[in-house]
Order: sequence, then C-alpha cells, then structure tokens
Amino acid sequence: MTDDLGTAEPPAPLPAAEGMFTLVPGAAHLNHGSFGAVPVPVQQECELLRAEQEQDPDGFFWNLPDRVARARTRIAAELAVAPDLLALVDNVTEAAAVALDSIPLAPGHRILVTDHGYGAVTRAVARRAAEAGAELSVVALPVDAPDEAAVRAAVLDAVDERTAVAVLDQITSPTARLLATPALLADLRDRGVTTVVDGAHAPGMLPDPVDPGADFWFGNLHKWAFAPRATGLLAVRPEWTGRIRPLALSWEHDRGFPAAVEWRGTCDYTPWLAAPTGHALLRGLGPAVAAHNGALARYGRRVLVERGGLRPLPASPGVWMSAVRLPAGCAETEPQARALMAEVWQRLGARIAVRPWDGGGVLRVSAQLYNRAAEYERLADGLAELLKG
Repeated sequence: MTDDLGTAEPPAPLPAAEGMFTLVPGAAHLNHGSFGAVPVPVQQECELLRAEQEQDPDGFFWNLPDRVARARTRIAAELAVAPDLLALVDNVTEAAAVALDSIPLAPGHRILVTDHGYGAVTRAVARRAAEAGAELSVVALPVDAPDEAAVRAAVLDAVDERTAVAVLDQITSPTARLLATPALLADLRDRGVTTVVDGAHAPGMLPDPVDPGADFWFGNLHKWAFAPRATGLLAVRPEWTGRIRPLALSWEHDRGFPAAVEWRGTCDYTPWLAAPTGHALLRGLGPAVAAHNGALARYGRRVLVERGGLRPLPASPGVWMSAVRLPAGCAETEPQARALMAEVWQRLGARIAVRPWDGGGVLRVSAQLYNRAAEYERLADGLAELLKG
C-alpha cells in the first residue's frame, strides 16, 4: 500500500495523447474506470467495420466467427494467454453469468464474496447460490484495511470445509485496491476452493492481468485497454474448457469453448474486431501511460485529502484509480450516493464514482491521459464547499 500523500506530484501531460479523445471539453471526466473513453483511431476503426458490414451484410457475417477468432488471438498475445483458453464477451457481467453457470454446486456449498465486490456480480452470485441451495458468504473487509496481507488474512479466515467457490475482485471497483493477488489465489487453490476473479479493471492497467492460478478470470477491455464498448474477456483454466455452458446455444455450439461462448447470432461484433487496434495503440504509447496515470491517481488522492478535507483510503501501487472516504452521514445509501454524483456534475462539472458505505461513502476518481491536475484541484475545492452545506 502507498500513503505518500505529501510526495504525490502531478505528472506532465503526455504529448502523444493530444487530441486522442473526443470528450466534451471543459468538463472533468474523472470516472474513466466505469465506462472508459474510446480513442479516435479506435472509433475510426469501428466506423470502417460498420460501413463494411452495411455494404454487404451477408458477406460480412459469412466468415465472421473466424474473424472474431483472429481478433481473439491477437488479444490473447497481448495478455500472454493461450487463445483457446480465452473467449470474447460483451462485459464482465456476462462473463460472470457464464462462469457461475459452469461451476457445479450443491446444497450445503458456500460461495464466498467480499463486501468490496461489484454489485451486479454479487447479485449474480446470490442468485446462483439460491438456485443451487448453496449459501452466500459475504466477507466484510475493513474499508481501511492497511495492506494486502490484512485482506488476504480476512478472506482466508472465512474459508471452511464447505467453501466451494470464491468470487473475488482483482482490483476492487469501489475502493480501487488489489485484492485477488496470486498469493491469495494459490492459498485458496490449496484449500480446494474454485476461484472466480473479477478483473474488470486489469486489462491495459496491470502488466500481467490474467492470473493463471484463477479457475475463471474475466475482465473488460473498454475501461483501460482502449477498446470500444462492449468488449470483455473470459479466461478459464484448461480443465474447465469442456464444462463451459454458454448463455445461449448457437450454430457454433459444437465447436466448444471459446467459439460456443462468443457466437450469439446477429449481434454487433465490430467492437471485438476493433479491440486489437486499442491494444496496439496502448502498446505504442509505451510505459509512459502507466507512469502518467499512476502518478495522477496519487496526486488526485492527495488534493482530495489536503484541499477537500476527505479521509484517504489505502492505495495499491500500479492502480490508476484512488479512493477517499466521505464524511459520516454522507452518501451512506445508494440514493444519497447517486444524488451526490448528480450534484457534483451539475455544480462542479465533474464525473466521479461514489459508492455507499456505512460511516461515510467512498469516492473514487480515475486517472487517464486526458485528465489534468487542475481537474482534481477543482473537484477538491468544490467538494470542500459543497459538503459544508
């Protein structure tokens, strides 16, 4: 964890990123971690693919499964994953449904999640547990747990002989911290627990996003890997490929994983075909992206604490988001959190992510190439005034 508030300085803008995005000027888009922003070259690639599709729809769909497979192979190379262990999906919500439906569960089994998990995935876990007669076990992690060792200990303490599955975030959505580390996944495997890793924020951000120790791993490319929406991934260990249940049967079903998961008939596959362009763009910019975004996330946290009067939460190195704690009584419920986000947009012109939490909500900001230090400063100063009232 890092607590270098006093030494966090803003990075210089990256000249190569000038004009790369088409965001509305004048607004502070500090929530890249939710929906991303598609760079211009990737937008243009999508437009070309959609034009090709409309010029000859029959011809476009004729060999489309093979084109999707070639795009997947290029993406797999970027992630150092075997292409036959990886499937393209729309997003992690879909991938979670496929993974959960493929794991055999029985009455008496327990599925472990944490209270830092992404809400839609946790709901999917709860439904699957109820259908199987299994029990949902929610591990309450202190929002200010000091380091990864404390998180790991809390998760392992909750494992017992009935724990069959653990569904864990690689980088937590509300609190922006590393959770499903290789060490934790290895410990769970040693205990016979099937591991499902929500890596929504990992591709494009972490050097090695897909942990081979996870039985199931899924992530989004539209957040940090410059891909169009909706482009996600599902990776599985070899022993699971023959047991995967697609959400729907298709003409590709007999080909097995991954084709059976990828093909859904007449859908828009152009984002998947354009996704390698995003990865290539990111790779071409080199390590400067990680240096810029990591430093800017740390600086944003610093000014929200020093100028906004908010409480810092532990930060994980290499994560391009940061989180702070709002005052007690603020954004402790979902309606309150949504109302605060709306007010910050209307009054301060900033997009942020706020999640409800007992004792004070959690505010998360992201850092991407289009962001500038002044945006976080404006947010911090504005919040200091807004929260007084």
